[in-house]
Amino acid sequence: MTDTTQTLIEPNPGPIEPEFDPENQPLYAARKKIHPKSVSGIYRKLKWAAVIVLLAIYYIAPWLRWDRGLSAPDQAFLIDMPNRRAYFLWIEIWPQEVYYIAGLLIMGAVGLFFATALLGRVWCGFSCPQTVWTDLFMWVERLIEGDRGARIRLDKAGFSFEKLWKRTAKHASWILISLLTGGAWVMYFNDAPTLVRDVIHFDLTGNQLFFIGLFTATTYALAGFAREQVCTYMCPWPRFQASMLDEDTMIVTYEKWRGEPRAKPARDGNYEDRGHCIDCGQCVAVCPTGIDIRNGNQLECIGCALCIDACNAVMEKVGLPKDLITYDSVNRQNARAEGKPVKRRFFRPRTFIYMAVMAIVAGAFFFTLATRSHLDMSVIPDRNPIFVKLKDGSIRNGFTLRILNKTLRPRYFILTVNGLPDFKIALQGQDTEGQQTDLVVAEDSVRTVKAFVTIPESALSDTTMDFNFVLIENVADDGSVFGGPVESDFEARFRGPEK
Repeated sequence: MTDTTQTLIEPNPGPIEPEFDPENQPLYAARKKIHPKSVSGIYRKLKWAAVIVLLAIYYIAPWLRWDRGLSAPDQAFLIDMPNRRAYFLWIEIWPQEVYYIAGLLIMGAVGLFFATALLGRVWCGFSCPQTVWTDLFMWVERLIEGDRGARIRLDKAGFSFEKLWKRTAKHASWILISLLTGGAWVMYFNDAPTLVRDVIHFDLTGNQLFFIGLFTATTYALAGFAREQVCTYMCPWPRFQASMLDEDTMIVTYEKWRGEPRAKPARDGNYEDRGHCIDCGQCVAVCPTGIDIRNGNQLECIGCALCIDACNAVMEKVGLPKDLITYDSVNRQNARAEGKPVKRRFFRPRTFIYMAVMAIVAGAFFFTLATRSHLDMSVIPDRNPIFVKLKDGSIRNGFTLRILNKTLRPRYFILTVNGLPDFKIALQGQDTEGQQTDLVVAEDSVRTVKAFVTIPESALSDTTMDFNFVLIENVADDGSVFGGPVESDFEARFRGPEK
């Protein structure tokens, strides 16, 4: 009888997962540098058109002139911070009219919601400043260093004279574009020809130097280096733009029902038992954010549609129908996959809501703009003392009047009162009182005056009495009156001793 030894064999536990160590985990994922390939097609042409038009508007707009008279700046678009004015062609915005800026921002936001509900991230892919300047920087990069393959080889190559001069030329070009960008931005806050002369003579203020430097640095960093990182991590729009989309929104999408399963190109041209996607990777190679659209709609996708151009070029070469990657809605794609009729639904409840909100805000904006007064006055009563009792027993109240003349010519007024019996009015510094007094307000300015209103104590029917200050447009020395005779009322309250 022989002894037998039983050997216990433990099952293979498989690869051991490393223990999670939170102290040694990086805070951010390392960036994988992206080298987008150049591509041609309809969407690339649309992007170039957007780049040219938007950059032309940005750089040319500060040089446009608009005649507003001798006393006003003639720059068509100007935010005059020292004088607290904003000029947009014929429109002049005062600090008290900041609600117009709020109206523009609301219309812009709702317009962005509307465009996203219709066409997905069309703003991000074609009109966003980050996209526009990144396209410009990448064009310069390709011009100097070559297309995708050449740039990858240059990155991997060791130090050489060729690498030195190409990198130097590229960064010098980027810095020049960034300087022009920063300078153009400051021109919106300063007279453009004057600013250029100051730059030539090295006579810039500290504020001008700071903001030119700020926008030069941010343009160079964001368009030259950050690029897709801005769209993926810094911009908040991808985080909530999905709430604007639905199954009828046009987005960049891959027709999986038609493309799968993937395989290499069929030598015999027979694609009956396989998908049309030949797994060439061109859609990934041209993507500025480096994603694979075949994996579905992703946060990083900016909707630039360059992958459509790349895929269509490949489909044309292998003799397959185009638009394997296409601009389409989920509902249309599902209908096409099932052989059902394909319909577009641009108008649906959410788009009607966005249009209605835009129409209401735009209507209120233009109505108030068209009917806004060129004259305003604020009435501030004296608080200490509230009233003064004069020797003859009459009661006098003091008021500070701030009169705004929003026209580009002097305004001549008669100041009087309506709603008080037996009143007398006088401005500070006047020796006599009367039923009215004259005053002049310079063009495009605010005049502050101190007015005194006096009534007999017997005429005071209550402790307080409501009345109006009245400004009546007077005829100027040259016989002209702005817009015809004008009479404007401004509410006030007269106070006296308790009854």
